[in-house]
This record gives sequence, C-alpha cells and structure tokens, in this order.
Amino acid sequence: MDDDVISIHSSHESEPEELDRRAILEPVVQRVVDALGGYEGGVYRMGDEVSGCLRDLKKLWRKDDTDDERTVARIFWETRVLPNDLVPILLATAGKGLVEDKRAIACADLMTAMTWPIDMAEELQELDEELDKGTDYTQLMFSHLNYKAALLTPGVMQALFGIVIPPISKPQKERNERDGQIVNLILHLIRNLIFIKDLPANTHLSADQAEYSSLQTRLVKALSETHTLDLLLTIAANTSNDTLFNASNTLVLEIFYLLFRGVKPHLLAINQSKQPAQNLHRLLAAEDKKKKDLARNASSRHSRFGTTISVQLKPSKKPVAPDAATEGPNDSASGSRPLVLHRQAAITRESGSVLDFAKRSKARKSNKIDELAREDNLSVEAKIVLQGFARESVDSSFNPFLRSLLKDIKSERPKIKEKDHLRLLYVTKWFLEFFLTSRSNEKAVEGQRKWNLGLVAEVTDRGWIIWVLKRMRQAMDEKPKMWNELQAGIECLTQLLLLIDIMSSSVISDPQLNEAAAVLQQQLIYNGEVLDISLESLRSYKEGTQSLAYLNASVHLAYALLRMLERWGKENTGAVYVRKKKPGKTKKTTGQGLADEDGVPDVENEPDGDSEEEVVHETMFTFDAFEMKFANSEITKTLLTYLSRYRDFDSPEFMKRAINLIHRQVVKAKAEGLYFNVSTLNLFKTILDDQKSLPKDHSSKDLVKLVNFILHRFFKALEEEPFLAVEAFFPKNRGHWKQYSSWEPERKGRHERETVEDTKFPPEVQVKKGYSWSEQIGIAIAALVDDGKTELVEWVKDSFVSAIRLLRRRIKILKTKTTDLDDDEQKKLSPSAEAVSKFLDYLIPYISDEHAEAATKNSILKLVFRLLKFTIYDEDGDELQWTVPAAILPSDLQSSFNIVDQFLQHPIDLDGKKASQLLSKKPRRRRRRRSPSNSDVELVDDDEPKRKRREKKKKEETQYNDAEYGDMEAFLEREKALRDKAAMAAAQSGKIGTMRAAGTKKRRRKGKDVEARKKGRVGNPENQPAGESSADENVLDSEDDILGSMRRSRSSTPASQPEPRARPRPRPVPKRSAKQAMSTDSVSEGDAGMNTVGVRRTGAGRLVLSEDDEL
Repeated sequence: MDDDVISIHSSHESEPEELDRRAILEPVVQRVVDALGGYEGGVYRMGDEVSGCLRDLKKLWRKDDTDDERTVARIFWETRVLPNDLVPILLATAGKGLVEDKRAIACADLMTAMTWPIDMAEELQELDEELDKGTDYTQLMFSHLNYKAALLTPGVMQALFGIVIPPISKPQKERNERDGQIVNLILHLIRNLIFIKDLPANTHLSADQAEYSSLQTRLVKALSETHTLDLLLTIAANTSNDTLFNASNTLVLEIFYLLFRGVKPHLLAINQSKQPAQNLHRLLAAEDKKKKDLARNASSRHSRFGTTISVQLKPSKKPVAPDAATEGPNDSASGSRPLVLHRQAAITRESGSVLDFAKRSKARKSNKIDELAREDNLSVEAKIVLQGFARESVDSSFNPFLRSLLKDIKSERPKIKEKDHLRLLYVTKWFLEFFLTSRSNEKAVEGQRKWNLGLVAEVTDRGWIIWVLKRMRQAMDEKPKMWNELQAGIECLTQLLLLIDIMSSSVISDPQLNEAAAVLQQQLIYNGEVLDISLESLRSYKEGTQSLAYLNASVHLAYALLRMLERWGKENTGAVYVRKKKPGKTKKTTGQGLADEDGVPDVENEPDGDSEEEVVHETMFTFDAFEMKFANSEITKTLLTYLSRYRDFDSPEFMKRAINLIHRQVVKAKAEGLYFNVSTLNLFKTILDDQKSLPKDHSSKDLVKLVNFILHRFFKALEEEPFLAVEAFFPKNRGHWKQYSSWEPERKGRHERETVEDTKFPPEVQVKKGYSWSEQIGIAIAALVDDGKTELVEWVKDSFVSAIRLLRRRIKILKTKTTDLDDDEQKKLSPSAEAVSKFLDYLIPYISDEHAEAATKNSILKLVFRLLKFTIYDEDGDELQWTVPAAILPSDLQSSFNIVDQFLQHPIDLDGKKASQLLSKKPRRRRRRRSPSNSDVELVDDDEPKRKRREKKKKEETQYNDAEYGDMEAFLEREKALRDKAAMAAAQSGKIGTMRAAGTKKRRRKGKDVEARKKGRVGNPENQPAGESSADENVLDSEDDILGSMRRSRSSTPASQPEPRARPRPRPVPKRSAKQAMSTDSVSEGDAGMNTVGVRRTGAGRLVLSEDDEL
C-alpha cells in the first residue's frame, strides 16, 4: 500500500526524480509474454488470450516510436519472445494449414516490426549528446541476427508463404484492402531478412558464432525451396496487369537490390560448378606472389651477424674546427655528421628510404571500397540458385518490370521514395552486366542465341535514357553531391554504351539493330550530356571523398565512351553536331509556368517574374577535339590515382583501361607534359622497380613501355629546358603543360576553305515564337504598312493574280486537248497529277527598280515571301530573284492571297504593340570562301559545264513543247480559230485586239546593260512571269471568278503613300529575226489584249522585263 501513497511537495522543494522507463515497461511486457503460452510435454500450448496478448505486444512495440533507447525492443530481446513464442504460434497456425488465422497474421506483423532495418547513420544523428550518451546499438544488431536465424528454422518460411497465397489467388474484383496489406506485410518481412547482414567469416569463431556468417546462404535456399522467388518473379512480370502487384513493385525492387548487391554479376554469370577450383587457383597464385615478393626483399644468410652502416651526409663539405670562434648553435647539425643505420636494406636501397622507415606516417583518409554493394559469404549452392533466378528475371520480367517502375516514377506516385531511384539504377546496371557477360560466354548455335538483345530492349528506349541522364544531372547539381546515385548512374550508363556497341558491331547481322544503334549513338552525341558526364566524373574525383568503386566506374565509362566514339567516327564521316545549353539573358516573365524541359512547347509562354532563358547552341563534333578535352590536369590526377592501385588489380582489364586513357593523353593528344611532376615520376619509378612482380600479360608490358616513353620525353624536354627541373615540383594546370609537350596549336593552311559571314544583304528577320503561320503573315504585313510600304503589299497581291492566272491557263489547255468542257466544269478545274508534274517555277516580275531593291534588301518583304513559301532562284547573285515554286497549287495560292488581302484590309490586333516589336533578327548565314588557287583551277574547266547546261536546257524545252501542245497541226488550227475570234471582237468594239485599254508600266533599263541582259534567260519559254500572253484571253476573263474578286479586293492606297513615278517614254522596238517575229505575233494575237513580256537575267543576276525578248 505504500506504493499507492501520493506525496505532495511544495513548490520550493526539489522536483521528483524521473521514473525509469525500463522499470515501468519490463514487468508489463513480461506478464504479456507469459500469457502467450508455453511448452508442455515438448509441445507448445497457446494461452486462452493469445490474440489479445499479440495485440498488446504490438501496442507496447509502438512505445519505441518516441524512444531513442529502444527500450521495448531490448526487453523483447531479453525475453526471447520471437524464437520462444512467436515462431511456435506461427507453426501451430499457418504451419498446419490455418493460413488465414488472425493469430498467424498477428505473429507475422510482430516479426516484421521486430526485424525492421536499423539505419545506423540516421539513428546516430538523432541521438542527443547529453541524454543519449550511453546508447549502444550493438545489442539490437545482434538481436536481428538471432531473429534471422530463428525464422530460418524448418517450416517457418513455408508458413509465411502460405499466408500470402489466399489473397493472391482471389480474382481482382473480389480482393479487398486487407488482402493487399497481407501481401505487403509478408514482402516487408522478406525484405527485412535479406537486409540483415551476416557476420564476416572467421575460422577462429565458435560454432554458434560461425553459424551467423552463413545465414544469407540459408535464406536464399529457403526462398527457393518455398517458391518465394517464383512469387517475386510473378509480381515483377505482372506489375502492369494487376493492381495488387503494381502496388508492390517498389518493394520487389528493393528485394532485388538487397538480394543481388552481395554478389558481382560477372562472377555469377560464369559456371558456378567451376568456381571453387578457380577461387583456389586465385588464392594459390596470390600466395605464390607474396612469397616471391618476400624472397626478393628478404635478408641474406649473413643477417644473423647484424648489419651496421655509417652514412655520411654532405661528404664534400669540410668539417669546421671545434674551437672556431664563429661556431653557431646549428653548425654541428649542418656539418658532415655520419649517421649509423642498423638495417641490411641500407646496403641495396637508398639511405633516404631507410630513414623514412622511422618517420611517423601522416594520417590519411581511408578509402571507401563500395558504398552500394557488399560482399556476402554465399555458398556455391546459393550462387546457383541466384544464377537461375537472375536468368529467369532477365528472360521473363526485366522489360515489363522496368517499364512499370519508370511509369510510376514519371507519374510521381506517392509510393516512390528518393532511394528508389538509386535502387532502380543499380538493379538495371546489375542485370545489364549479367546479361552482357552471359551473352559473351554463350556459344551461338546455328546463328541463334538464347541471350537475344530483345530481352533488355527497354533500356534502349528514349524515355529511359532521358530519365537516367536527368537523375545524373540532378545528382551533380545537389549540394552536397549525391555520389552514390551518381555512381549508380555512371555504371548504368556504361553498360548501356556497351550494349549499343554490341548492337552496332559486325557480329549482329540484323540491319534494324544496326540502324537503331546508329540512331542511339547519334542522339547521345547530339545530347552532349553523356560527353560532359564522362569528363566531369573524372575531374570531380577526390581521394577519400568518393569510393574506389566510383573511381573504377568513372574510368570504365570514359574508356567505353572513347572506344565507341572512335569506332563510330571511322564508320561515319558526315557532319555531326553537339547541343550545348548555355544560360541566356534574364528576362521578366508574367505568371505562367515554364514548359517541360524535355519537350519543345508549341506556344512560347511568357511567365511572370525573373527567369533565365536557356540558349541552345550547336557545335560541330569531331572525335579529335573531344579527345583533346581529356588533356586536363585533374583528369590526369584521377588516372594516376587509379594507376597507383595497380597491385590491387585482379584482372588485366583494369590495367588495360588505365593504359588506354593515359595513352590517349600522352600520344594522341600530345600532352605528355601533364606527367612531368615529381610525384608522377616517383610512381613510375615504383612501377619499374616492381616490373618483375607484375603479371605476365600484355597489359603489364604495355604499361612498362608507356612509362619508359613518358620518361624519355621528360628527359628530352629537360635537356631543352633545364628550368623544367624546378617546374616539376608544381602542378601543370591552366595549360602550363603545353610548353613542355609536343602539342602544337592548330594552324589553318593557305589553301584551306574558310567560312566567312555573309554581309552582302541586310540581316534577315523572323517573327518571335508563339504565333501561327497566318498570324506571322499578319504581323509582317502590319510591319510593312507601319513602315509606309503598302505598295509592296499590293505588288505581292498582283504577283498572286498573275501566277494564279498563268497556272489556270495551263491547266485549261491540258484539260481541253481532247474534250470540250461546259462553263460549270471549267470553273471547277483542278490540276491532275500529269499537269502538276509539268508545271515550272513562276518568276515574280520586277516592274520597277524599287521592287527589285525591296525584294533584295527589304528584310520584312523577304520575310513575307518566305512565309508564302516563295523561293530564291540564285542566292549568290547581286540581286535576288524570287520564284513561286511549281509545287504550290492554284488553290493554295488562292488561300494565301485571301490571307494577305484580309490582313491588309483588316490589320491584325497586336494588343497595342507595334509589329516591329514582334520581329527579331536571324543569325547571318555563313558561306565558304575558296582560296585563289582553287578558283583558278575551276576556271579552266568552266566551259564544259556551260555546254552541258545548254544541251540540257534545249532538251527540256523540246520535251515541254511536245508535252504541252501535242500535235502541232491541231495546235495551229486552234490558234487560227482563236485569232479569228479575236479579230471579230476587235471589229465590233472598234479597238485593236492586240492592245489593252490602258498601258502598263514597264521597267526602265539603263544604257549598256541591255545587251548584257539578253543572255539571262531562266527556265523554259512557258515559265514566264505575270503579263505573259494567253491562248484565250477573252474566255478566261469571263470565266475566272478569281480575277474579279482579286481586283475588287485591292486596297486603296493610303494618303501617306508617295506619288507614283512617271512612266518611261516609249522606245523604238529593235528589229528581230523572222523566227522571233512569228513566235511573238502568234502568241500576241491569241492573248486578247495582253502584252508580251519576256524574262531575262542581267549580268549581275537580276531578272528584268522587256517587250523585245524571245519567248
């Protein structure tokens, strides 16, 4: 009763001592555990309230959520509740077929909670320095080992597997939320057991302790015997088909990660039956090497007599007299004082190295081996099980499992955690390496392979590669950098490059795979991020910061990438570009979000606030230039760090990678000056001293040759520049190595082509992004009107009229060769495929000098022409001549005309902005400039192309005339009928049939240019500009509705428009030949009042109009 007495203290008295948490909870836990049941006659008997006791234990376990000491967990371990009570209850229920018993599920729930992984790093960070001073997690970690051993007793894993079967066997529509929780519970328990790490193997431990070093082997075998591994494969392969399985895909991913990280994929892919013999051979070889090293440096048989050697420092210095008056306190130390060494190694070695033995070594930061993987002590039987499981995973579930996980990650599902990205990268890398190693060991039977590339096709998908690069970029941008995830990304990317290399190799006979590999390689090069990551990963390595596995991964990536690029560069000689993103100017934005960085938005948003525009530049990619980027002092330091571990290389492949990269720097990039440092020379000296102990393979011989080559270069440079002996003590960064290397800057030859900026014409303009095609036309027309150039817009409309009229006439001629059409049918004329194939480009006529100058120098008018899909006939001429391509149909020209006319009559609404504000300059085009020597050679053979062009032109004219007019006699008869009809119409109206009611404005030609321009004919006689003669002018004038609508829609000239120029005076028509006159008269009489205009090119490249040219 004394314990129930409540004492009341005054406020000034001392506070009551805090009650011990353990003293309160321990009796309660003990009573609940005792009520669970016990053994009776060797058989476990459950208590009457076992279900309630299990619920009470779960409530007590939750008390540790706010307790850093984990008091309840320690009490559970001391009472041994899991091996003594929970395991027997599970075997008595689920082990005997009662898989849906609530007691079995409650036991599994408690087991999962008690084996939950302990994150030691996070737990130690949360500890309080004062309150949790004596906290020790050693007992908790040891308790997990005992729990794992207890759950591996026979029958337990089978009982747990039985619990998960009923929910899975139900149809999807009959499942409820509890079924998903039960599956999730058992999978978490399996995850917890795999996570618990065994003790390292030690022959000096007791039998009980030695058992804890082989628990992982027993667990793998138990998972295989109970078909739990088959269950994991089923879940992974059907994550996209079953919602229950899809909810557990991240948990299965973690199980795969924990299961495979304990064994290297290239060791698991080989024949496991031969593995013990190979391990024994490797250990014997290591022991033999160690014995040889000891024998090489061992003392001789005279060492039992001892060795005493006197070494005199500065023997050339004369000793100072002891009675000298000038003797200082430090003179005795600086004199020729002998040193006595009691080591026999001083006979053969340098005395300085013997003195260094007694020096205290400086504490160095220890190197981490690998933070992602661990080495599990698995038996051969367990490795065989994992090998079969890995093969089944690649064969049946790799592609769908990877696809579903990537889909969930992109959808940002709540179940995706930050560590899942790391696990996915590592598991993908593991399976890819396992697949490639198994494929290389496989022998093809009749050209067929079991390990076909389609099994891992998902990793070649563009979405997967983009995600990998995105995660690596985020890992690099984090502060501090996420080195583990970056290492996983580098390893995954390396295996992807090796896979692409196999796809593009000559061994693959499938042309589709070769083509896909070529596309992937080009996309990776154009993206540029892979190239940057390979350089940055080597530059950023700091010894002690990253693990040795990260160093190995970075070197392997650079080695694989350079090999792939070198082979690809030899097979593809075309121009390749690399995208470079650079931050542009900061601009103010308006409230809308930015577009996705992986895509290109259709409409450019202008967000609110300050945002930095990203400018994308494209640069020419050459392998030599990229290889030159490896000539970097930081990369050299990383390679030397990697090479300094040459004694730890267990495969010649590691030495081969280091030699290859160093060779590229020294020989191919000619950057041997990077290695002219004292520390590097000391490493080379060590390698040459250990030359006899190096493995007897080609890589070791290549290493010795490379070291001798660098040393030869160093001493040669030292002879030429003695000051290099001082510079060798300083780093060779910022290009200082170039003065001591054979590298020379690139020099352009005299006869080499150079690119120059084209400044002949004013810079082009373009409409800013975010506007449709018709809106761009409206903006360009508004800019011309604002500039007072409405006349140019009217000229564009007139050009449309002429072009459409000419095309309609040609279509009608081709349609009426054999049949007569009614009036309604003629209005519905549409070009046939045969007619379209015979169309020629229409040259836009220049009526005045202002039109020619505007078409050449007015950037806004040229923008209108480009938007209307007009093309330039000759871009190298002094004056540009625009043409309407033959591929544009009359209906398309009509639509374009309507758009131009609409925006001229009803200008586009720009929300108060000026049209000029919506235009931006385009970068000037660059053209190649040839050297004089090349142009001289080309002038010699200039006559031959001219002759061929004349023959080709004559042939085309003949073919076109025959195709359009057909039989000449029938054509002449139709022409005669048309002339008679025109003469009758002229007689009735009293006007001359070959003249219009009003004259047309002609182009004024100047002086001596007339004769030079007569030779500038372009295209075919039928390819004539607006104003060309028509075969039936009167008929077309009455039938073409387009002409009336176009003339009615012509806008009035604004008041600010300058007055029209005076028309030129008529000139006498020069005499022509009979052939020219006959041709002109025949066409003019059939044109019903249209003037005949020819097209000519001036000597300067201009197309002009005249009334006296040939047709």
